[in-house]
Amino acid sequence: MPAYLDTIIAAHRAAAADDHRDPQALLESALGLPEPRPFADELAAGSAADGLAVISEIKRRSPSKGDLDLLLDPALVAKEYASGGASCLSVLTDREFFGGSSDDLAAARAACDRPVLRKDFTVSANDLCDARLMGADAVLLIVAALTAEELAEFLGVAGQLSLDALVEVHDADELAIALDAGARLVGVNQRDLRTFEVNHHLALDLAATFPSDVVSVAESGIRGSEDAGRLAASGYDAVLVGETLVKAGDRRAAVADLVGAGR
Repeated sequence: MPAYLDTIIAAHRAAAADDHRDPQALLESALGLPEPRPFADELAAGSAADGLAVISEIKRRSPSKGDLDLLLDPALVAKEYASGGASCLSVLTDREFFGGSSDDLAAARAACDRPVLRKDFTVSANDLCDARLMGADAVLLIVAALTAEELAEFLGVAGQLSLDALVEVHDADELAIALDAGARLVGVNQRDLRTFEVNHHLALDLAATFPSDVVSVAESGIRGSEDAGRLAASGYDAVLVGETLVKAGDRRAAVADLVGAGR
């Protein structure tokens, strides 16, 4: 099977090695921007109100599924998601593998009042600054792509930038690493990022291991309200759904269906 994650991370680390911008100057520029919208708090509020918060994802393509909607209008999709009751948005900004861009994120965020996650492969502190500069309210940190030292460092930089960090795990060992690093917003990605195969039982199997003070998110392989309802019943605060929503004929209704699954 293709080692998708290894290939993607190698490309991002090569780009980071060629990034010769001054990290301190970049940090100071990012710190000068208005405060981000509260991403994790919005998920907690959505969970408390509806039993399940929804992070709706905007992406044009994926390495495993190919093209989803290359011509989508991120502003229009963001409005559709918000009108359906999405608590937050996730926007792919990786261009090479997912067809995304920082412009997609900026357009989606400007079109609604929802907090926005920069969905990308963070491998340097400069990546975090770039997220803040493009208008993101949260960033993704993938445990499988980072050393424990990098994870701790990037959580610290995210905190300095007032960015929430969704720390993504794929098994119990990675969940322990995330919690040891101090993560308070953790997503279980049911898609193996090395093969892109989905284990629809993974999030359910790990649900009981989450501390009560951690906002828990189930990601990938969520095909509709039945899957979302099971995850809500097992204790998840939120679900992150991309392909199902991007390809839905009525995106507003598809989001509302997921939100309703928690009630």
